[in-house]
Amino acid sequence: MSMFSRMTDIVQANINAMLDKAEDPEKVVRLIIQEMEETLVEIRSEAAKFIAEQKHLTRQLEKCEKEAANWQEKAQLAVDRDKDELARAALAEKQRYTQKAEALQQQYDTLTESLSKLQDDTGRLNAKLSEAKAKQKSLVSRKHSAAVRLKAKNVEHSSKIENAMSRFEQYEQRIDNLEAQVDAYDITSHNGEASSLEAEFKTLEGNDAIDKELAELKKKKAA
Repeated sequence: MSMFSRMTDIVQANINAMLDKAEDPEKVVRLIIQEMEETLVEIRSEAAKFIAEQKHLTRQLEKCEKEAANWQEKAQLAVDRDKDELARAALAEKQRYTQKAEALQQQYDTLTESLSKLQDDTGRLNAKLSEAKAKQKSLVSRKHSAAVRLKAKNVEHSSKIENAMSRFEQYEQRIDNLEAQVDAYDITSHNGEASSLEAEFKTLEGNDAIDKELAELKKKKAA
């Protein structure tokens, strides 16, 4: 397939249709971009050849036109000197260069037309390339988003989450137990203090009763 035929196929290609049929759209669009970029390199190379050929034709045209003008002057000089045969020969040379110049001009015009068409096709190909790159960027973004969402879903249902929650609950239970021990200590401490104080008062009350009874016994003895 020639470079121009391939370029035409690419320009006319429907990227969306190609991606719809592809098993791996990202790979397909990457290959499309690669094909377009390679074709653009070939186009630039071909365009450079056309431009170089144009310059070469321009130099040849200038040379032919200069030669034709030179032989025209010689023909005029021959006529002025009544040298008709010499003038005829000069005009024949002028005609030869004129015909050559016309042929060169036709080549130049054809080349210019081809170069213009090549530039138009390049513009369309660049537009297609931009479209393909936009598709590639979109596909990569969508793929990355899907991968992140899938990872989140996997994590959400992961046994690691269950284990972490279980460990958290165990740790929370341990804290509850420690707090309960502190509360129990406070309660028992208050009860102990109360019991001790009550015992002291009972001791005092008991001593008072003994002293009172002892005083009565002494009173009876004295009587």
